[in-house]
Formats: sequence, C-alpha cells, structure tokens
Amino acid sequence: MRDADPSTNEREFLLAALKDGARIDGRKFYDFRTLRLTFGAEYGAVEVQLGNTRVLAKVSCEVIRPYTDKPTEGFLMFNTELSPMASAAFEVGRQTDEEVLVSRLIEKAMRRSRALDTEGLCIVAGEKVWSIRVDIHFLDHDGNLVDAACIAAITALLHFRRPDVTVVGEDVTIHTLEQRNPVPLSIHHIPICTTFAFFNNGERMIVDPTFLEEQVKEGDMTVTLNVHKEVCALSKAGGIPMEIDQILQCTKIAVVKVAEITAQIQAALEADAKKR
Repeated sequence: MRDADPSTNEREFLLAALKDGARIDGRKFYDFRTLRLTFGAEYGAVEVQLGNTRVLAKVSCEVIRPYTDKPTEGFLMFNTELSPMASAAFEVGRQTDEEVLVSRLIEKAMRRSRALDTEGLCIVAGEKVWSIRVDIHFLDHDGNLVDAACIAAITALLHFRRPDVTVVGEDVTIHTLEQRNPVPLSIHHIPICTTFAFFNNGERMIVDPTFLEEQVKEGDMTVTLNVHKEVCALSKAGGIPMEIDQILQCTKIAVVKVAEITAQIQAALEADAKKR
C-alpha cells in the first residue's frame, strides 16, 4: 500500500502559497518546525518530535571481538525501522527506497564523519571492544525523516552511558550501575542534517519540508554540518539540477540552523542531567 498522492487542489494551493512567499503551516522558508526532545528513564533513550514527525532512538551496547585488521576499534551500528505505524506507505519486512536512503544518510553523517571515537571503545586490544548499536524507530511520518532521525541518533549517543570496566591482566570486569557510575561515550563533534526542498525549477527553496511539501517538491538536498562549519556529508538523490551558488547558499543557511539545533540539544541534555 502507498499513501495517496495529494489532490490537484492541495498541490496548486501549496505551490501558489510558495509563489506568494508563504508556507501553508505559517512558517517562513528557512524555518524548522518546533523541536521537542524527551528522554526516557534509561540512558540513551530519546524521542524527538519535529512538528508532527516523531522518531525514537535507543542506544545499547555489548562486548564483542574486534576485526583482526582493526584490533583497537570498537563498532558503531545503526538500525532503522519504518513500520506501518509511522505511515501506511511502509510495510513490515519490506524496505522502501526511503528507508534505504534514510539509513545511508545516517551512516554517512555519523560513522563516516567519525563523530564517535571508536578507538575509545577498546577494552583489550584484539580481544574485547564495545559495540554500540543505535535503533531508530519512526513513530509518525509527517515529512523530513532524515533530519529527525539524525537529531535523535546523535542526542541518544550523547545521552548514553556505558558500564564502567576494570581490566587486570587478561581479566575484564564489567561493573553494574550500582557498583560504579556509567561512562559517557567520547563524541568528537555533533553532526546535524538540514534538508532542503526545491520548487518552481529551483527558484523556491525551503527548509524542513512537511510530508505534503515532500510529495510536491521537484528535488531535495541534505547538508550535514557541525558547529565548526565542517561539511560532514552532502546528499542529493535525483531531482532538478542545481547551481553552485544554490549549494553554497544552502550550506550558509544550514550553518545557522545547525548552531540553533546543537544549542537546543545541549540545553536539553543539561536539563535532563540535573533531574537525575
């Protein structure tokens, strides 16, 4: 099953509003929807609400043997699940193109940009390392899953605490939360995705498209940056061609948005730490 395409009236109304310099939900072109972060009782559980799009991220860890060619590197894995609960377009056990795109973008943004210090996950070189797994569940789909998933994943990693470990010779002791305070992960930087949608042959450009805007768009592009203005990833899967000036303009807008979202994430983490 797939979601019904927007009606002709919906499409024409949205495009007419964009041509007049407005969006149907009242936002300006470069505004994100309201972002809410809710932390679970356990470390590493975060629910992100971006407008009506909701994503839940849960981090877990286990001790495994490293690869022989990388004896001191731990693992960071992502698992995305798009279920019919989020949208009728998704089916259980069948990956859609959107799910593949989202999972690849998260991989690029987090793992390839070396956001997490994987060497810091080593317990005993060549024998034992931590494997960190991030499960991302999509609860409601109202557009821009990539940005919501990226915010959920990095916030969950920042919030997560792994058990403390004592190594004496070849003996490894993993302490419970009652015995010792858990240890935060070593995060090098905070990559944040900013997705743009294009209309009217690229003349109109908006940030954080809703589901209806995604259905009507002529193309999109996702820029992943951190607060240091470093480009971690850039993805453009099809759609209309773009000029270099447009890409540069997108990155300049993304720099501002990334700074705002990073500040909000850090404020939410500090507020949660005071409650615990």
